[in-house]
Amino acid sequence: MYPSLETAPGTHRSGSRPGSRQSNRDNDANEVDHLRRTVSCAVILEREGWQVDAAESSRRAVKYRRGAGEILIVTHDDKGWWNPLGAEKGDCFSLIQFLHPECNFGHVRKTLRAIAGIAPSRPIASTGTTSDPVPARSPLLRWQSKPALRPTTKAWSYLAGERRLPATILTAAAAQDCVRAGGFGCAWFAHRDHDGLLTGIEARGPDFRGVLRGGQKSLFRFPPGGAIGDYRRVAVTEAPIDALSLAALEAGRTDTIYVATTGGLGPGTVTALRHLVEHTASLGGTLVIATDADQAGDHHAARIETVIAPIVVTIERLRADGQAKDWNDVLVRSGTS
Repeated sequence: MYPSLETAPGTHRSGSRPGSRQSNRDNDANEVDHLRRTVSCAVILEREGWQVDAAESSRRAVKYRRGAGEILIVTHDDKGWWNPLGAEKGDCFSLIQFLHPECNFGHVRKTLRAIAGIAPSRPIASTGTTSDPVPARSPLLRWQSKPALRPTTKAWSYLAGERRLPATILTAAAAQDCVRAGGFGCAWFAHRDHDGLLTGIEARGPDFRGVLRGGQKSLFRFPPGGAIGDYRRVAVTEAPIDALSLAALEAGRTDTIYVATTGGLGPGTVTALRHLVEHTASLGGTLVIATDADQAGDHHAARIETVIAPIVVTIERLRADGQAKDWNDVLVRSGTS
């Protein structure tokens, strides 16, 4: 897996005999702490054949992919990681054990010794604590500073042209203020909590995709019928554009609220989703899991089922047909606009 190095001769603290149990424990603890501080999780993934997804990475969170459906996020100056398709997270030690469950702690330490202090081939994921002199504006202030979505905006042209979303859907989304026209031709999608408060913003355009700084993901919400009400059907997609696309494909449904998680299930998203599903379940409604039609989408669907497991509700899995990967792909292939 990696070249290994022999354990360097340990030093002992004053008052502890070399070779004593106390000395060994001290040395072990010191080495573990040293490895946590000097081993890059990015280097581990690079040596395992993972590739950076630059389009979906930010300065603070770098997304890595390997094969079909394998995704990991590296954070905290490359010293931390987490799995957006599951609950796993941690440091360099837990990353090796996640990738190689057969390795015991001793094997993991030998592996890490060989790569301590080695820098990754791309910029390090920043914590943002010392390199961001300008504090992020609140999501609400940033949202209010942008114009409404109109046919004259570049965001409308992107959504109607490249994404083939019908004017009826875009007009409804604009009226509900869940989409606005951001900068550089991007559409901005609002994430709101159970009380309707704006918590975060996702931006998507021809050359950019990401969540804006200073906010927190909850759920993108689009009820085609207008005002938020007692919807008996909740359709969960991965991206806001997929939520709007599925609404277009199911044109005329007024019993459904279409929502999007925007990637992995963070704490704010889990809370918002549970609130929404609990309310729908109280009406005898249905949760429709409409994540992408690939392995990653199946992982995401399973994760959603896990987080709402305590709630008694009917669950359906809705997948895109044929060669389409997601609901916008289905919409584009259908020629609907």
